Amino acid sequence: MTISEFLKAFWPLLVLYSILLVWALQDAVKRKETSYLPKWVWVLIILFVGTFGPLAYLAFGRRENGY
Repeated sequence: MTISEFLKAFWPLLVLYSILLVWALQDAVKRKETSYLPKWVWVLIILFVGTFGPLAYLAFGRRENGY
């Protein structure tokens, strides 16, 4: 399988992951406070833990009244 065949097959997943990553980062940066961990730790988790980082932030890191 070449790179172009790989990209043709998985581009929808790459687009969804990119949207998830940007959404989680934007939300983390905008919030005044986050749950469980400081904001800078959540940003590192979002950036460096792959798919589970943004999902973990969106599930556990957001506060109800964080804006």
